[in-house]
Amino acid sequence: MSEPSELPAFLRGMDGAFNLISRICLIIAGTALVAMTLMFAWLVYGRYVMNDTPTWVEQVSHLLLMVIAFLGAAVGVRQDTHLAVVYFRGAVPSWLRTVFVFITDVLMAGFGAMMFWYGLELTLFKWKTLVPLIQVSEGFRSLPLTICGALVFLFSTGHLIRLLLGRDDRKDSIE
Repeated sequence: MSEPSELPAFLRGMDGAFNLISRICLIIAGTALVAMTLMFAWLVYGRYVMNDTPTWVEQVSHLLLMVIAFLGAAVGVRQDTHLAVVYFRGAVPSWLRTVFVFITDVLMAGFGAMMFWYGLELTLFKWKTLVPLIQVSEGFRSLPLTICGALVFLFSTGHLIRLLLGRDDRKDSIE
């Protein structure tokens, strides 16, 4: 990774902002995971000890699962730990590998933009409908998809900026 003092100010600012957003996403996803675990413990206790199953747990856990999955995916794009097939990139010369990385980042940015756009449409469409048993907006189910799309677009664009400036430090991109 390039030394922070060597980076232009706007790259340092971008990295700082993206790292902060990433950290916030991880904290939210981690908190959702802990909450879901505690809820399922309550579900098991209620079902087998009290013989009174809390019915709201399933609906809330669906919402939390969306938060965990989509925020985790966005962070994976930022940290370059998302699922990737790098066999072909590793088998080609460095200049071609850079082209492959560029194409991948452009496709990821486009995919993130589409996730955001269509996720927003879905969220707005479902906003007036309520989730049974918990009476919150059905739009909350697709809101993490929308947020993830925006973050994937943002993080992929950040990777592209670094790549075009020759400051891409991802271990797979350029040797």
